Amino acid sequence: MSNKKSVLLAISIFVISTLLISACTQSLSTAPEATPTLIATGLFVSPIASVENPMAMIEEFAKQTAAAQTTVANGGTPVTPQAITTAGGLITPETGTSVTTTQPSTPTNAVGGATTPVVVTPAAPAATVSTAAPFTPGPRPATYILQAGEFPYCIARRFNVDPDALLSASGLTSPDLYSVGDKLTIPQTGAFPGSRPLAAHPSTYTVTSSVETLYSVACKFGDVYPDALASTNGISISAKLTTGQKLQIP
Repeated sequence: MSNKKSVLLAISIFVISTLLISACTQSLSTAPEATPTLIATGLFVSPIASVENPMAMIEEFAKQTAAAQTTVANGGTPVTPQAITTAGGLITPETGTSVTTTQPSTPTNAVGGATTPVVVTPAAPAATVSTAAPFTPGPRPATYILQAGEFPYCIARRFNVDPDALLSASGLTSPDLYSVGDKLTIPQTGAFPGSRPLAAHPSTYTVTSSVETLYSVACKFGDVYPDALASTNGISISAKLTTGQKLQIP
């Protein structure tokens, strides 16, 4: 009977031990649930505080100052805390306060007034000047060959001779009876009766037809020489004119 009690006691102890061991193993094998740790916002900030958080700037300077003191205590070279720029000015490490910055004033002159900017105006380009040599009329020629657009009275005005004497010396019976290429004899005495110019000049003339020549244009002004027209406009006396071309009349 005592043996049975011993066996039962041993079995009970074994069962209890097994249960205890099982309980310990289960509690150790199960990992505890992770509890998320809430991190307060604003702890991880930039070394340079933002404009919207001035207190963080002051704390940053305090940290820099403490670090500098620790460095000195350890025998190192202290680092000077740097000022931080904000929209309202500077936060200085000495005071931790905002210092308003100002813009440079307008420079003044010696008299005390505001300096007036100097405006440099580029010089206007020089007007183009004709380099053609001016025409100087010579003495009356002994003879003259009529060109296209010319007529006896035109030649009389040009050379300041009497038209009737010109017609008589040239063998012409009428001022309207002439042809291009006719050879006129120019009297060496006398003068044109009345005013020689037919239009005011100097002026500008616009060519009206491509058949016009410097000779015919000269006749429109009476006492103008074709050679002078060519010289003034820098073109050849035989140059072909175009409609709308502008000519300077000397």
